[in-house]
Amino acid sequence: MKKVFINGPITPAFIANSIEKHQSKHSIGAHNIFLGQVRADVIKDKTVAGIDFTCYEDMAHPILDDIREKAFKTFNLTCMHIYHSLGEIKAGEVCFFVFVSAKHSKEVYAATEYLVNIVKKKVPIFGKEIFEDESHQWKVNK
Repeated sequence: MKKVFINGPITPAFIANSIEKHQSKHSIGAHNIFLGQVRADVIKDKTVAGIDFTCYEDMAHPILDDIREKAFKTFNLTCMHIYHSLGEIKAGEVCFFVFVSAKHSKEVYAATEYLVNIVKKKVPIFGKEIFEDESHQWKVNK
């Protein structure tokens, strides 16, 4: 399994580099990207300044291996990459990056939606919302 968890935000340079690496793969006809960004939600009159992400990596890696295997069997992908931030990520920064490639666009659209939803549902990644007043609460994925 390739590295999934990144300390800190996923930068535009990291995303651009990922795209650039695929230009030499001439069997690819379509890419699709999902970027999850931390929102400055207002909850009970408090604004989210960031999210502190943690993960049980020993539990997460076998789950991610299964997700990866199922995605390749189901969607006929050429490449698939999932990255998620750990640590405190500020509002406006990217924390989740899914990048899929295939011969045709139909596969990448379906695979991206599947991967985003299954990672959020099955992988033990937890986010603690940090408010501007430095109070916090556990985030619930919707």
